[in-house]
Amino acid sequence: MSDLPRSTPAEQGVDAGGIDAFVAALESAPGIEPHSLMVLRHGHVVAERWWRPYRPGTPHLLYSVSKAVASTALGFAVTEGLVDLDATVLSYFPEHDTRVTDPRSRSILVRHVASMTSGHAGETVEQAFRAGEGDLTLGLLLLPPEREPGTFFAYNQPCTNALSAIIERVSGAPMTEFLRPRLFEPLGIDQYGWWPDPIGREQGFSGLHLTTESVAKIGQFYLDGGSWRGRKLLPAEWIAEATRRHVATDMVNPDSRHGYGFKFWRSLHGYRGDGAFGQYLLVLPEADAVVAITSQSTDTQGILDQAWTHLLPALTAGTGPAGPWPAGSPELARPAGDGSTGEFTEAAYRPGPDNTVGTLRRVLLRPGGLVLDDGRELTAELGAPDSWTVAGPVATAHAWSGGRLLVDVVFTESPHRLHLALDPATGTFAASWQTAPLAPITLAALRMPR
Repeated sequence: MSDLPRSTPAEQGVDAGGIDAFVAALESAPGIEPHSLMVLRHGHVVAERWWRPYRPGTPHLLYSVSKAVASTALGFAVTEGLVDLDATVLSYFPEHDTRVTDPRSRSILVRHVASMTSGHAGETVEQAFRAGEGDLTLGLLLLPPEREPGTFFAYNQPCTNALSAIIERVSGAPMTEFLRPRLFEPLGIDQYGWWPDPIGREQGFSGLHLTTESVAKIGQFYLDGGSWRGRKLLPAEWIAEATRRHVATDMVNPDSRHGYGFKFWRSLHGYRGDGAFGQYLLVLPEADAVVAITSQSTDTQGILDQAWTHLLPALTAGTGPAGPWPAGSPELARPAGDGSTGEFTEAAYRPGPDNTVGTLRRVLLRPGGLVLDDGRELTAELGAPDSWTVAGPVATAHAWSGGRLLVDVVFTESPHRLHLALDPATGTFAASWQTAPLAPITLAALRMPR
């Protein structure tokens, strides 16, 4: 693996105090739970932090930052002459020609699905799933657009799935294999996996897992105009085309009102890949900087607000101290107990009246661990009550309160945390998500596919 070079903030003209202020703002803001941060300036890592139980080498579910990588795959396919932006999506699937009869559907171009301008008035993922019997791209084509393709922006997952389908069709390989020699290997990215869609195709719109440093590398690759350490991988013209504003966006969040490119959002500053619950790839040409963030956040605009308030000025201040930025190893909050203790008696717990995770059928408490059964069993270790216990893609922390055992289960290859309360007196459990996964998935599968 080829790591990014490290530097002190001062050596790259960065105010370390501003980075501290950014981190403090993230940690104190309601609705924001940071998991990792990496800040690059002039191609050097000047700040990095992981909040335990998250770790540097662990891949993380990126949700819709996946779209930016799908756009990168499209760039390679277009550059190599495998895909034509001005060809219709349907032309890549001639077997569907007789089924797709609507004139607007037949006129959807590759550039339209790349820029979320298929003409559909809104999200179609559920309708497309039904119409295509699991094939989201076919389903998209079978749903007549309400507007003329190319004239209207609507955030619509099957548009990006169509890019994945086209690239797989023209290359004979899923996107991860298509990208491996073109992007992943040159950048030294050796941990990656992409969740499949219902018919086994890599989703495109979500499901990609990468480490935080790998996200930062891709941002630096874009900042450098498609080059990596002097080697041109994609033309600078493609990078500019993919990240420019193609269509206006009428969105609620201020940073989503600046237009959309080919799977990249234009921002108040620079452009970004943007995933649910605060997964970010920020490319800031004005500061020659890249920021990679993973988190479990409900106030995602708040992360950007704090970045513009504290981080962006720090990246160009040039007044940082001579020493390194203190990385530290802060921990995420753990269950709050009342100081009482209990016994880890082997027992089976059934769902209680306060349980909100209906897929979880039972919880088995055993000495040293839990077994969570939602149709597929997942084992989670329980260690000392005053720290996180990490075992594979699962971390736990626990405490006793009011005779109940409180356990937080963090799925460290995702943003998500499950809260459990086991009541030995009634033999029941209550479970709730801090943020629920966006796709129905078993707990054991909430990790990078391998």
